[in-house]
Amino acid sequence: MLVDTHNLVSLTEANQNFSRVARMVDERGSVVILRNNVPRYVVIDFAQIEDTAASDDEVLAAGAMFIDKHREAFDELAK
Repeated sequence: MLVDTHNLVSLTEANQNFSRVARMVDERGSVVILRNNVPRYVVIDFAQIEDTAASDDEVLAAGAMFIDKHREAFDELAK
């Protein structure tokens, strides 16, 4: 995930001024909150969740592909 440095906010600042964080999300689409100078949390517009949610069929297809790809390991674990 690429992070725009203009979208970084410290956890302290987010706690003290969450309305600013909300405005930033409205303007930029997302904000990354840092904890101990490390990206820890992402605040995004709720509409983005609905746009990126996978359908049940997509999840099942991804699961089947993962199982097929790692079939030998699963067979070994099943012994």
